[in-house]
Amino acid sequence: MSTPLPLLRVIALGILLALPGALGVIGLWGFGALGSQGLALGLLGVLVAAGVLGLLIQREALALSRMLQGPDSAAATPVRFGPIARLVGAAPALDQLSRVLRGRVAGRRAAEAILQGLPIPLLLLDAERRVIRLNRAAGELVGTGGVGRDLTASLRHPALVQAVDAVLAGEAARDLEFSLAVPVERHFAAHVGRSTAELPEIAAILTLNETTMARRAEQMRADFVANASHELRTPLATLLGFVETLRGPAKDDESARERFLAIMHDQAQRMARLVNDLLSLSRIELFEHSPPTGEVDLAEMLRGVIDALKPQAQERQMQLVLEIAPGLPGAIGDEDQLAQVFQNLIVNAIKYARAGTPVTLRVWHAQSSPSLVGGLAGAVAIAVIDRGEGIERRHLPRLTERFYRIDAARSRQLGGTGLGLAIVKHIVSRHRGQLTIESEVGEGSVFTIYLPAIARQIPAATNPAKNPALP
Repeated sequence: MSTPLPLLRVIALGILLALPGALGVIGLWGFGALGSQGLALGLLGVLVAAGVLGLLIQREALALSRMLQGPDSAAATPVRFGPIARLVGAAPALDQLSRVLRGRVAGRRAAEAILQGLPIPLLLLDAERRVIRLNRAAGELVGTGGVGRDLTASLRHPALVQAVDAVLAGEAARDLEFSLAVPVERHFAAHVGRSTAELPEIAAILTLNETTMARRAEQMRADFVANASHELRTPLATLLGFVETLRGPAKDDESARERFLAIMHDQAQRMARLVNDLLSLSRIELFEHSPPTGEVDLAEMLRGVIDALKPQAQERQMQLVLEIAPGLPGAIGDEDQLAQVFQNLIVNAIKYARAGTPVTLRVWHAQSSPSLVGGLAGAVAIAVIDRGEGIERRHLPRLTERFYRIDAARSRQLGGTGLGLAIVKHIVSRHRGQLTIESEVGEGSVFTIYLPAIARQIPAATNPAKNPALP
């Protein structure tokens, strides 16, 4: 729909068009060729004719203005020119120009759809290294706030910046690989090339192909071979030794056979636990760069974990206590992985804390974590508190390393693989959360997980407050 010209312009146009005719009618009246009635009718006819002509000119002017304002305006609806343009012979040329502009707009919109639909991040740069356009995948990687700013505001990596500067200086296209360390390590293969489009504002095109999963898969294969061969060597040697003994000296010794078979069963179970934990850790690391987006009712999930572990706690006369602060929001996360986190922490507390002592899970809404995780909604904090022997301070920084054990013999005796806390660390990292560990020798340990919270509070019926005085 056309937008009318301002009223004052329409009136001025009408007066301008009516003026010559009105002067002619007045001249005829002055020479006595027209009477008073003829003067009135003549002026009325001039005004009507000027009005019709003014409307036609207004329509043509608006059509031309809309076509010249920009391609998007011209493509919104076809621009059609009327009798004035046809009268002066300009209508065919103007119609052709309108069709050309609409075709260019359609092509640009198709190019924009392709750009936004590309699964790989793509950034368009000007000659000053500023980001002038990026597609949806690039926006998810670096954010949209970098448009109009220097590339280093979005991607600060020396090798990448050097390659972009070289291409902008006139060198050939560059390919390179680089890594981003935060929030988790990610690997990319980048291609920087000069723009071949007839758009002077675009000087270079940067495309990024994420290779994180391939790099991690390669690293996991190497780690699995190295770690598995090291950790499986002892139980395999034990199994082979007992098999040889049972086939040889103890072939007919029934009591030795029963004893050896029990040991072999324990060693086989240990290998099975080790392989399962290694595979679990590998799966978690493979997708660590992709944070979960689901919502988790932590109270309900923790009750399920506690119910499953109660028999194991009762064997050591231990009580599992759940304390939930009022007003607890939900958390952003993967429910199965978070259940694995707290199962690992609670199992460790049951194994290593003193028999007959409680293991407490304390949950509250923290406005922020030590690293400001959680954004505007803050963070949900879950602390697993045990009454064990405690851990010396020198061991705390290394607890989440693979196969790190404070007391290796005791850990193996209790069925530990040395991977439980490594799994916890990587799951928390994938959730963009934080794990803190506090411990005092002789008093016990506190493992606290901070997870990004959602703004919505979970229903009160599933969130009983057992201790309103929580942090």
